[in-house]
Amino acid sequence: MQRVDFLLKVRADRLDEYRERHAAVWPEMLDALRATGWHKYSLFLREDGLVVGCLETEDFAAARAGMEATGVNPRRQAEMAPLFESPDGTRPDEAMKPLTEVFDLA
Repeated sequence: MQRVDFLLKVRADRLDEYRERHAAVWPEMLDALRATGWHKYSLFLREDGLVVGCLETEDFAAARAGMEATGVNPRRQAEMAPLFESPDGTRPDEAMKPLTEVFDLA
């Protein structure tokens, strides 16, 4: 199982809305994530808008491709995109660039 961690940045004026939307994620989005191989997926939000995402999956590229093929993901990304800082217009899911692990106390 591959562990993937990534960073995103929520706009300072949209933090409350970001929290609200994650308190009520669409059931079909949750089902799609599970069906496409996203496990132990967590998001952590710092007060300045930094988001740390963590998940486990067999293959991150395949899990992302699986989500892209669903009907729900493009709708969710379009709804969430205005909440993020993205100077180049990249969708939030496209900005999930895996961090390089430099230490693991296994």
